[in-house]
Amino acid sequence: MRDDNFLVEQNARSIWHPMAHPADMRANPPRIIAKGEGTHVTDIEGRTVLDAVAGLWNVNLGYSCDPIKQAIARQLDVLPYYSGFRGTSTPTSIELAYEVTQFFAPEGMARAFFTSGGSDSVETALRLARQYWKVRGQADKTKFLALKKGYHGTHFGGASANGNANFRRNYEPLMPGFFHVPAPWTYRNPFNESDPAKLAQLVGAAIEDEIAFQGADTIAAFIMEPVLGAGGVIVPHETFMPLVRKICDKHDILLIADEVVTGFGRAGAWSGSRLWGVQPDMMCIAKAITSGYFPLGATLIGTKVAEAFEADKTTFGNIGTGYTYSGHPVGCAAGIAVLAETRRLNLAENARLRGEELLAGLKRLQDKHQVVGDVRGKGLMVALELVSDRATKKAADKKLMGQVADTAFAQGIMIRISGPNIILSPPLILKAEEVDTILGALDIALGSV
Repeated sequence: MRDDNFLVEQNARSIWHPMAHPADMRANPPRIIAKGEGTHVTDIEGRTVLDAVAGLWNVNLGYSCDPIKQAIARQLDVLPYYSGFRGTSTPTSIELAYEVTQFFAPEGMARAFFTSGGSDSVETALRLARQYWKVRGQADKTKFLALKKGYHGTHFGGASANGNANFRRNYEPLMPGFFHVPAPWTYRNPFNESDPAKLAQLVGAAIEDEIAFQGADTIAAFIMEPVLGAGGVIVPHETFMPLVRKICDKHDILLIADEVVTGFGRAGAWSGSRLWGVQPDMMCIAKAITSGYFPLGATLIGTKVAEAFEADKTTFGNIGTGYTYSGHPVGCAAGIAVLAETRRLNLAENARLRGEELLAGLKRLQDKHQVVGDVRGKGLMVALELVSDRATKKAADKKLMGQVADTAFAQGIMIRISGPNIILSPPLILKAEEVDTILGALDIALGSV
């Protein structure tokens, strides 16, 4: 490794960063995170802070989980890589597929198709949804419905399903056949409805209307996050996802649950679908499957879809998609270790308890600071939406958001800024006293503006 002077000098020079303007990164080089331990990270200048975003929603077990590191090291010694394409498999991919389908059996999942990450998992689910209807002899069912404010990754399929212009505008025209309905977001919605149960019904009616307009016989699937993440942590009413499931069943439309963020306990249950009591037809998972220690994801396939493919006698059932690193033996070894630790520590329950404490504390900060327009969350996925005017809900500007983030870092916590939202998604091993640390730092940061 080159010395620190070299790293500082070359920071943002040879690398383009995701979700950032290259010119801005060169003018304002990003923080260099050099070390992680427990729930904390340390930058190249030696400043240690509590990582209140867990990397990118994904480091559920923190940065010092020895069982994961040991599993990776052992697998590197035995078999660092082999292809999972037709004709070959590896022991760890077989074992993890079994473990993860057993783990998500309550959601009705029966098969696993491994990917390199969340965007791959979504892309695969969209492809399989269209393919499923060809297998079923209904080739006209090619369209997709999704929620505005939803986020489904960066591939052209997922980006076309995205319901946020920030992730769409610069890459348009996107793929045809994707259609959006309002999100069940009580703070901002076109119905001017603040009652979450009533809003769920209104959005359900909008879905029915869109299905009638498009024609149910042309729609392959509805894709949704059980709790919307990157769009600002939008938590639907408990009746909403069951209502979507009912609508999909009524019109013979597949339901894809994007669980890339909510899978493995972040929302206070082992999946967002289980939180709302729903069995989707497919689930997209990634992020926490290896706690961020190795790039890995999976598309999980429900029994109905699996049986249709496996009973097919034509070429339509042949899986014509995949990735060089599908079922990577080292990633799967990491996943096996992560799942064992996730169960042992009962991370979902800790996320629920710490999330309740964090949300209650943030609501107290909302009462104290006029700049906080809304607070929302479920488990350890929480957001504060900042405004310059509470009455008009005018969003806080980029400069103010940057000042809050910088002050929070100076006070000892890393937060994530997304538009006017402060997003908090700390490791699921978070302790009660660390919740207090987050609240104390945010109190000072919000007070600074």
